[in-house]
Amino acid sequence: VQLQASGGGLVQPGGSLRLSCAASESALTYYTIGWFRQAPGREREGVSCINNRDGMIYYGDSVKGRFTISRDVAKNTVNLQMNSLKPEDTAVYYCAADQTNVDCDLYYDMNYWGKGTQVTVSS
Repeated sequence: VQLQASGGGLVQPGGSLRLSCAASESALTYYTIGWFRQAPGREREGVSCINNRDGMIYYGDSVKGRFTISRDVAKNTVNLQMNSLKPEDTAVYYCAADQTNVDCDLYYDMNYWGKGTQVTVSS
Protein backbone atom coordinates (compact mmCIF):
# COMPACT_ATOMS: atom_id res chain seq x y z
CA VAL A 1 0.00 0.00 0.00
CA GLN A 2 1.46 3.33 -1.04
CA LEU A 3 0.30 6.57 0.48
CA GLN A 4 1.17 10.17 -0.33
CA ALA A 5 -0.04 13.13 1.68
CA SER A 6 -0.24 16.60 0.17
CA GLY A 7 -1.90 19.96 0.67
CA GLY A 8 -0.03 21.36 3.63
CA GLY A 9 1.10 24.95 3.88
CA LEU A 10 1.08 28.14 5.90
CA VAL A 11 -2.28 29.54 6.96
CA GLN A 12 -3.43 32.22 9.39
CA PRO A 13 -5.39 31.30 12.52
CA GLY A 14 -9.04 30.80 11.64
CA GLY A 15 -8.18 29.77 8.12
CA SER A 16 -8.68 26.50 6.26
CA LEU A 17 -6.61 23.88 4.48
CA ARG A 18 -7.50 20.68 2.68
CA LEU A 19 -5.12 17.75 2.89
CA SER A 20 -5.26 14.83 0.48
CA CYS A 21 -3.93 11.31 0.88
CA ALA A 22 -3.46 9.53 -2.41
CA ALA A 23 -3.83 5.79 -1.93
CA SER A 24 -4.15 2.65 -3.97
CA GLU A 25 -7.58 1.53 -5.06
CA SER A 26 -7.46 -1.50 -2.75
CA ALA A 27 -6.73 0.71 0.24
CA LEU A 28 -9.73 2.91 -0.58
CA THR A 29 -11.88 -0.22 -0.58
CA TYR A 30 -10.56 -2.51 2.14
CA TYR A 31 -8.43 -0.47 4.55
CA THR A 32 -8.90 1.95 7.37
CA ILE A 33 -7.07 5.16 6.52
CA GLY A 34 -6.23 7.67 9.19
CA TRP A 35 -4.67 11.09 9.57
CA PHE A 36 -2.10 11.61 12.28
CA ARG A 37 0.05 14.56 13.23
CA GLN A 38 3.21 15.23 15.13
CA ALA A 39 4.47 18.57 16.37
CA PRO A 40 8.08 19.14 17.47
CA GLY A 41 8.67 17.80 20.95
CA ARG A 42 5.24 16.19 21.14
CA GLU A 43 3.94 12.67 20.72
CA ARG A 44 2.16 11.64 17.58
CA GLU A 45 -1.57 12.33 17.79
CA GLY A 46 -4.40 10.63 15.95
CA VAL A 47 -6.56 13.19 14.17
CA SER A 48 -9.20 11.28 12.26
CA CYS A 49 -9.82 8.04 10.45
CA ILE A 50 -12.25 6.38 8.11
CA ASN A 51 -12.94 2.67 7.74
CA ASN A 52 -13.41 2.37 3.99
CA ARG A 53 -15.29 -0.92 4.29
CA ASP A 54 -18.21 0.36 6.34
CA GLY A 55 -17.74 4.12 6.36
CA MET A 56 -17.10 4.41 10.09
CA ILE A 57 -15.50 7.75 10.89
CA TYR A 58 -13.81 8.92 14.06
CA TYR A 59 -12.28 12.23 15.15
CA GLY A 60 -9.90 13.12 17.91
CA ASP A 61 -11.36 15.40 20.57
CA SER A 62 -9.09 18.30 19.64
CA VAL A 63 -10.44 18.50 16.07
CA LYS A 64 -14.12 17.56 16.43
CA GLY A 65 -16.37 20.10 14.78
CA ARG A 66 -13.49 21.66 12.85
CA PHE A 67 -12.06 18.87 10.69
CA THR A 68 -13.91 16.64 8.25
CA ILE A 69 -12.57 13.44 6.71
CA SER A 70 -13.93 12.14 3.44
CA ARG A 71 -12.99 9.86 0.60
CA ASP A 72 -13.05 10.44 -3.14
CA VAL A 73 -13.28 7.07 -4.81
CA ALA A 74 -12.88 8.52 -8.29
CA LYS A 75 -9.57 10.13 -7.34
CA ASN A 76 -8.43 7.41 -4.91
CA THR A 77 -7.93 9.94 -2.15
CA VAL A 78 -8.90 10.39 1.48
CA ASN A 79 -9.21 14.07 2.26
CA LEU A 80 -9.05 16.07 5.47
CA GLN A 81 -10.81 19.42 5.39
CA MET A 82 -9.45 21.54 8.20
CA ASN A 83 -11.39 24.65 9.19
CA SER A 84 -11.01 27.16 12.02
CA LEU A 85 -7.35 26.29 12.28
CA LYS A 86 -5.46 27.16 15.46
CA PRO A 87 -1.74 27.59 16.09
CA GLU A 88 -1.81 24.34 18.07
CA ASP A 89 -2.78 22.52 14.87
CA THR A 90 0.72 23.19 13.58
CA ALA A 91 2.40 19.85 12.90
CA VAL A 92 3.53 17.44 10.24
CA TYR A 93 0.46 15.55 9.09
CA TYR A 94 0.69 11.94 7.94
CA CYS A 95 -1.79 9.54 6.45
CA ALA A 96 -1.60 5.88 7.32
CA ALA A 97 -3.47 2.72 6.41
CA ASP A 98 -4.15 -0.59 8.04
CA GLN A 99 -6.43 -3.47 7.13
CA THR A 100 -7.01 -4.65 10.70
CA ASN A 101 -7.89 -1.40 12.43
CA VAL A 102 -11.59 -2.06 11.96
CA ASP A 103 -12.65 0.10 14.92
CA CYS A 104 -10.91 3.22 13.61
CA ASP A 105 -8.72 3.34 16.71
CA LEU A 106 -6.58 6.50 16.60
CA TYR A 107 -4.04 4.85 18.91
CA TYR A 108 -3.61 1.87 16.62
CA ASP A 109 -0.15 0.98 15.33
CA MET A 110 -0.94 1.47 11.66
CA ASN A 111 0.94 -0.70 9.20
CA TYR A 112 1.51 1.63 6.24
CA TRP A 113 2.61 5.25 6.40
CA GLY A 114 3.11 7.95 3.83
CA LYS A 115 5.48 10.88 3.96
CA GLY A 116 4.11 13.81 5.88
CA THR A 117 3.03 17.26 4.86
CA GLN A 118 3.74 20.33 6.99
CA VAL A 119 0.87 22.44 8.27
CA THR A 120 1.78 25.72 9.92
CA VAL A 121 -0.86 27.95 11.48
CA SER A 122 0.59 31.34 12.27
CA SER A 123 -0.12 35.02 11.82
